[in-house]
This record gives sequence, C-alpha cells and structure tokens, in this order.
Amino acid sequence: MKKLSLVLVLILLCVQLYAQKFNLQSVLSYPFPDQLVAAPTGSKIAWATNEQGKRNIYVAEAPTYKAVKITDFKEDDGQELTSLAISSDGKWVVFVRGGDHGGRDGGPVNAASLPIMPKVEVYSVPFSGGKINLIGEGDNPVISPTENQMVFSKSGQLLAAPLDASAPTKVIINMKGIQSGYKWSPDGKMIAFVSNRVDHSFIGIYTNTKIPIRWVQPSFSKDASPVWSPDGSKLAFVRTPGSGGSTDSILTKKHQPWAIWVADLKTDKGKQIWKAPETIRGSYPSIDGGTNLLWANDKIISASYEDGWPHLYSMDIDGSNRILLTPGNFVVENVELSNDRKTLVFASNTGVNADDLDRRHIYRVSVDKPDMKPLSSGSGIESYPAISGDGNAVFCLSSTAERPLLPAILNDKQINLIGEDLIPKDFPIKDMVMPKHVSFKAADGKTVYGQLFSPKNNTKKHPAIVYVHGGPQRQMFLGWNPMDYYSIDYALNQYLVELGFTVLSVNYRLGLGYGFDFHKPLNAGAQGASEYQDIKAAGEWLAVQPNINRDKIGIYGGSYGGYLVALALGKDSKLFAAGVDIHGVNNRFSSNNSEAKEPAPDAALAAKIAAESSPVTYIKTWTSPTLIIHADDDRNVAFNQSVDLAKRFEDKKFEFEFLSIPDDTHHWMKFSNGLKVSEATADFLKRKLLDR
Repeated sequence: MKKLSLVLVLILLCVQLYAQKFNLQSVLSYPFPDQLVAAPTGSKIAWATNEQGKRNIYVAEAPTYKAVKITDFKEDDGQELTSLAISSDGKWVVFVRGGDHGGRDGGPVNAASLPIMPKVEVYSVPFSGGKINLIGEGDNPVISPTENQMVFSKSGQLLAAPLDASAPTKVIINMKGIQSGYKWSPDGKMIAFVSNRVDHSFIGIYTNTKIPIRWVQPSFSKDASPVWSPDGSKLAFVRTPGSGGSTDSILTKKHQPWAIWVADLKTDKGKQIWKAPETIRGSYPSIDGGTNLLWANDKIISASYEDGWPHLYSMDIDGSNRILLTPGNFVVENVELSNDRKTLVFASNTGVNADDLDRRHIYRVSVDKPDMKPLSSGSGIESYPAISGDGNAVFCLSSTAERPLLPAILNDKQINLIGEDLIPKDFPIKDMVMPKHVSFKAADGKTVYGQLFSPKNNTKKHPAIVYVHGGPQRQMFLGWNPMDYYSIDYALNQYLVELGFTVLSVNYRLGLGYGFDFHKPLNAGAQGASEYQDIKAAGEWLAVQPNINRDKIGIYGGSYGGYLVALALGKDSKLFAAGVDIHGVNNRFSSNNSEAKEPAPDAALAAKIAAESSPVTYIKTWTSPTLIIHADDDRNVAFNQSVDLAKRFEDKKFEFEFLSIPDDTHHWMKFSNGLKVSEATADFLKRKLLDR
C-alpha cells in the first residue's frame, strides 16, 4: 500500500512537472504593432496593431502617450493596414487597407474566401477618432507637407485627393511607365517621381496637369530614389545601369554599379557627385532601405556595404569630404532623419553585451560627424525608431525574450512602454524561456550562429528541433521578432519548448547581422547551396549535446527555410528524423537565358549545380516523415513548388502529410490560418518525435 501511494505521488509530481502550462492560441494572442510613424510636427504618433487578425489603427500623444484606438475593424479577414502617415497639422491619419505588401505582388488579398474580391483602398480618419473616409482604390499615399492633400498610386499611375474626402479623387499622372517613389517638394508645389520604363527609368517632376513633366537628367540608365534639397532647388538621386548588354557568367560574382547624382533644377544641369567603389562589397547595397539616400541640411547621406558592414556615410552636396558616420562591426538599419535634418536614428546589433550581436538597440548620430550614442541598451530588442516632429522624443518598437512587441518612448535609455494593457492578461509571459546565444562550426570551418531554447526542466534526454528562418536576408533574435511572420515562429518555438523539445534557431550564412561575407557567401542558393552546411551542422551540434536524443531531431522552416528543410530531409534523413516544409522552394531548375539572348558561357555548369542544389534531386534518399504546408495565393513562392513535390512523393509511393490553405498568401494574412499552420506543425513534430 505504501509502495502504491509512493508511485501515485511520483506520478502526480511528474504530471505537475511536465503539465502543459499554455497552448498555442494563448501564446499567439499577443497584439502585434507595426507601421509606427510620428507626425511631422508636435509629438503625435500612430501605428497599426494586429490583435488576433483584427487590425486597427492606434494613436498616442504627449504628455501621457495613452494608446487610443481610432478604427474599429472587427473581423479576422486578412486585410492588412499599411502606409500609415500623419498630416503636417496632426489632424489626420492616412492608411491603406488590403493587399500583401510583403509579397512580390501587393495586390488584393482574399484570405477569407469571400465571393467578391476585396480591394486595396486608401482611407483617412481624424487623429481624434471619428468617421473613416474612403479616399479611393489605390496604394502608397504620401501627404503634402503644406496642404490638405495626398497623392497615391493606382495601377502604376498617380492620383490626388483631399485628406478629408471633401472632393473627388482626380488622376494627375496617366502616362507611359509605372510611376512610383513619389515625393512632394518642401513647399508642396511639385512632386518628384520615378517612371519605370522596364529597361530604364527616369526621374520626373510634376507641377500640374497643364504643365508637361520635367525630366531630370534622362539617360539610358535606371534612376531612382529622388530626394529634395531643403530649399527645393535641387534633387539627389541614385543611378544604376540600364538593362541589356552581352550575356555574362551566371556563377561569377560581379560588381553591381551605382552612383549618386545631384541635379540643379534652376540651371537644369546635373552631375555625378559620387560613384561606388568597383568592388563586390561596393555593389548596390541589398540591405534595409537600400542606399538610404537622404538630404540633410548641407549633407548627402547614404548607406554602403563597402567596408564589409552596412554603414551610413555623409558627404558635402558636391561629393567632397565623405566620412563614415557609423564605424564598427555591426549593422545599421531602420534609418530615420529628424525633421530638422541634423540627426539620424537607427537600429543596430551592437552594445555592451557580447550577445547584442543577436539583438537590436537604437542609436543616434549627427549627420556631419561620427558621434554615435546609444538611446537604448540591455537585454531587450528595440527597432524601427521614429523621431517626434518637435524633436523632443524618440519612439521605437520594443520587445524582450518574454514580452512581445509594443510601441515605446525612449528616455535616458529608459524604455517606457505604450499600450501595455493591450497584451491579454492570460498571455503566458512568465512561462517564456530565455533563448541563449550559441555558435558552432560548419564542415567548411565557417561559424554558424543561433539561439538555443531549452526547457526549464531540462534533465533527461529528449527530442530537439532545428528551426530555419526564411528570407534568407533575415536574422533571428534573442527575443520576440519585430517582423510579424517571425513573431509567429518565435511563439511556436516557445510552444515547442513547452511541449518538451529543445529548439535551435539557426542564423545561417546568407542572413543579416554578421557582415558582408556572411550575407553574401560563395556558392550559395542555386549556385551550390553552401548555406545548407550550416543547417546540417546545427543538427550535428544538437546530436552531441548530452541531454538530446540524437535519434529524435526534427526540423521545420518556411520559405527559404522550407527550401533548406527539404534539402535536410532529402540529403540527411538519417540525421533529421522528421520535418515540416512550409511553402519552400523545392525545385531550383530554371532557364537562365532570356529570349533572344546568347547563352551564358557557363550555362551548362550552372544548370548542373542548380540541379544539385534542388531538394527534388534527392527524392530517392528522402525517407523521413514529412509535412508539406502551402497557401495557394502565395506571391513569394509559387504554390506549384509544393504541388510538384507532392506529385513526386505520390509517384514514389512515399507517404506524407499535407496542409493546403486556399486563398491565403505567404504571410498568413488571416490569424486563424497562421494558428492552423502552427498547430499542424507542432502536432506533426509531437507525434513523430515525442509520442513515439
């Protein structure tokens, strides 16, 4: 009897020890803020928040910065809110509802499978709340700095309308090309824009519908990113070569030229003031904000990767006296210029702690000298800064390992949260684990980085999961990610730990945060998949950890992560016991030759390497249980990639599981679909690795 009682007590203790403390619905119940913007004057801010699929606009202002909801969209209908802006007088908030702006096609989304396709539409609403005005079908509104007017685009042409919808929308540009990149002159009387003509593009200046467009230094090149001088007399822009030329090698890395030009609108003369170094690192920067071209008071600001890290540079308006503003081994992203044009703020992965490499903090630097100063620090993550119109406050989006993202105001390195009461009271903050920064070596000696999520009761051998992010130009952090897609995966990683897994989130080569050579490695992607070595190394690193069951290592990831998951399962099923391929690129065979162009000199070799880099090449050795997930309105990875893989499995008579989601996109625009994907992933990995 005593032995029976002891057994019951031990069973009870085990149940309490390993009882699930939260479910996926609760850990995904957080509000997700984005689109944080500050008014051009005063101290008002606005942002969009996604609360379990219900997306709305919130605002706050000094002195209390209390979060106030000014729209009331009640459905999880997949209609995102983007292009937020506050008018110069602080009275209006403008936004776009609809579309998928994270996809290659930002057009209408019907994730709710409505009989009539929703539209992408521009709206305005008073900052103080009230009637929401439908301005019209369109996208990307930009508010005039001086008048109650906005300009926006529809089908590549430009329209104008009053903010209060007091007059009909009118077409102001309807001409050849796709018009984009439009910016008002400081006095609000002209609009500079980019006219994309496929193999070339021009910078144009619009005055009114009666005056012909004024073309700025037209050439055979592609001109982009126009910025006005403070007095409106000059324009700076970026020039890159037009399309064309003889077919070059596919596999050889080549410099991608770019230069900065300045045009004097009074004399109609322009000149190149700076040309990028003709090196691979000096190529057009494929980083957040691209060239980040800005016109400060008497300085031109731009970004470059030329020293091996994405940094900001300043030069006089004639291109002289160029200086590095942000020296050091760290990234610079989310760059914003203050309204007085004297100061830049940005996010960076540097700080007093060594593992700040896997975080972001906010910094400030003058436009004319390298006097970087931290505005935040610690174990949290701060991103997407915004400066108040009066220059008295800096805002950002803030998270920690436990707390999801919230808007915040920075005061003497103190982070004062805004809208903290929006986090549900039953959100399991106290049950979140603190991921740990780790690094290890790939087979070729390259360093691989990651975050290790370990169960709190981590005493016996148990299964593990390798998580592979997408992009691939991404970096996972030691906390909640400021990108919606990856915040969902961070929540899923926490839930997998709650189930009893250890999770290793891998920052593999091709990702951001560790310098140019890590970001742009040799023989990557369809040119050899060298980055897969990092994924395999992650599995092998887990396999030798004393508390991990080496026979129970799974893997999951989406998009580019799905591609690497598929490679892992195809090439190394003995290492990876089960996996979830979420909208991955499984077949990298493609034609590298355009019609009417001669073949590339290394076309045959490139095709051979592309085949070797494709997961479907390894179908014969793909033996681990697999779950394929894809939504069929995916604008980033074709749904056919999963259709093709499924057909190959069927032909092989290989049993697999699948989840096909009609009408949603790459980014799970409906919360219920994102939840469904996470639940299916967790359930599959649990059944294949925990329950056996």
